[in-house]
Amino acid sequence: MKSIGFIGVGVMGRSMVKNLLKAGYEVAIYSRTKSKLADFLAENDVTWCDSAAACAVGRDAVITMVGYPKDVEQVYFGQEGILAAAQPGTYLIDMTTTDPKLSVRIYEEGKASGLHTLDAPVSGGDTGAKNGTLSIMVGGDEADFQACLPLFEAMGKQIVYEGPAGAGQHTKMANQIAIAGTIAGVSEALAYAERAGLDTQKMLDSISKGAAGSWQMENLMPKMMREDYAPGFFLKHFIKDMKIAQGQGFGSLPVLERVCTMYGDLEAEGMGDLGTQALIRYYRGTDK
Repeated sequence: MKSIGFIGVGVMGRSMVKNLLKAGYEVAIYSRTKSKLADFLAENDVTWCDSAAACAVGRDAVITMVGYPKDVEQVYFGQEGILAAAQPGTYLIDMTTTDPKLSVRIYEEGKASGLHTLDAPVSGGDTGAKNGTLSIMVGGDEADFQACLPLFEAMGKQIVYEGPAGAGQHTKMANQIAIAGTIAGVSEALAYAERAGLDTQKMLDSISKGAAGSWQMENLMPKMMREDYAPGFFLKHFIKDMKIAQGQGFGSLPVLERVCTMYGDLEAEGMGDLGTQALIRYYRGTDK
């Protein structure tokens, strides 16, 4: 497996492509807006394709990392989709966080065409993508997972075969539910410390290494403190993920529902392109 197509070169996709290049893969890319990739194309030895279908033709594997379920559906299905363009035997790996039911549909249609499909959403944000330390949760046939393991190892560190098609996405939903509660707790703790007049750096140093510590606290609370809202993971995409989890019909998820509402209020104020750490603005008030 040498020739890779990569569709969706955004905040995380750029670093994932770079890590594939470092591992010796030949990478062809397609993204919706070529002009946004002018610097990337100039600096990296990749082949640009004019469509998702063209990016799939003649590749050993095709990776998709797009924004929303509707984007996944668009690039996979139809006469111009990659399911129609890819040759039998190609591995199709959707690393977008999307609806598990859509992953099952892709699997079933891909299998009928002789394609090997995996759902492999990731966690770790832009930092994990840059460092090649993403957590990758994979659903599909285990033999296909084993065949693609070297690809995953070029981009991630914690790589787990979760089960049949859709299991990777369900695992990612569990991940997002856990993050929702954690990031809300981190934001609320910081808001409390600010209102109490504490030295917030001392507070962070005191609690981050104990039982309250978490990835969200260590990585995002410092950004909250200095009002750095640049996206490692877009607020609007986290809302998308939370709504996917809510839509699975698995009963009440009260923490997730409350956090989703808070983020929705921020998105309504025009903050959808900020990072998830912008939840602190809900607590501080949207004037900051």
